[in-house]
Amino acid sequence: MKKILSILLILFIVLAGSIGVSVCFVKNLSKPVASVDDGTKVRIEIPSGMSVSEAGENLMTNGLIRNKKLFYYTARYPKLKVFLYGKDADKPFVLRSGIYYISPSMNIAEIQQELSSGQQEYIKVSLPEGLTISKIAAELEENRICSAADFIAVCKNSDFAAQNGIAGETCEGFLFPDTYFLTAGMPAESVAKLMIDNFFSRIRDIEGLSQMNSADLYETVTLASIVEREYRVEDEAPLIASVFKNRLRRSIGLYSCATVEYILTEIEGRPHPDRILIEDTKIDNPYNTYKWAGLPPGPISNPGLVALGASANTPKTNYYFFQVVDPAAGRHVFTTNFDEHIQSHSLYTKKSGK
Repeated sequence: MKKILSILLILFIVLAGSIGVSVCFVKNLSKPVASVDDGTKVRIEIPSGMSVSEAGENLMTNGLIRNKKLFYYTARYPKLKVFLYGKDADKPFVLRSGIYYISPSMNIAEIQQELSSGQQEYIKVSLPEGLTISKIAAELEENRICSAADFIAVCKNSDFAAQNGIAGETCEGFLFPDTYFLTAGMPAESVAKLMIDNFFSRIRDIEGLSQMNSADLYETVTLASIVEREYRVEDEAPLIASVFKNRLRRSIGLYSCATVEYILTEIEGRPHPDRILIEDTKIDNPYNTYKWAGLPPGPISNPGLVALGASANTPKTNYYFFQVVDPAAGRHVFTTNFDEHIQSHSLYTKKSGK
């Protein structure tokens, strides 16, 4: 009997020792990788759909935790986390997509709390007035927001345009120029919708524009997109709009260099020209306002508030022509007849986004 008790005692001691060693081992694994916070932070990206196991692998690869399995088990069994870190660690862990900056001095409970916040790293993207869909797409791709191809495909999808209250085949003209704070890897559709929603929100500041029906609004935006590409000085935008409206009323071609530029760069894929040549004005394309009277089929850029306001609330004038007189300053002279206009006629184009 004594022998049996001795064996049981030894087994108990061994078992207790094993448990003690195991607890110490687990406790050691649960410690932060760094004992002192020296200000170092590691950027961790958690994409949508990432599992807890994959997140643990990511953290361990980046030297932020000692054991990926312990990260998984503390997430799955909250009582284990409380045992290791105390009652303050008794908080639900829901892995949320986002961009996080994690310190090696943080323990697993602190890291899990951070990864539950859904923190995002915003990228500032400034889009000037007058850019086209393709140029906006290039900016977004350069800033790692979304691929240019995806953005172009979304913006040129007629169903997407219709769903967002646009009367045309594409979203050209309705991607409001502004400074946006976006996140890396955003869906192109979300980015486009954000810009379109911003457009409809901002035009409330322009008298009469937001009250237009979709067809009239589309025509006004089309005109504004041309005004945007033609004016350089803000106070001339209404006068340029008046020239175009006077010509539209009399079915005279708009003769806008900007529409020819659109054909060359956006439709034919050529580099931006320094000058529009006479042969360019003869291109057979519905966007060519030298060849066809009336507005082109759709906007040629994405206008800002100045051009939109000038096109919606245009002053009445007798002007039918305008031409550059000071290319450096962007100043034009406005005339009522062709004889005055032809005296110093010269074709200049406005550089994109300038």
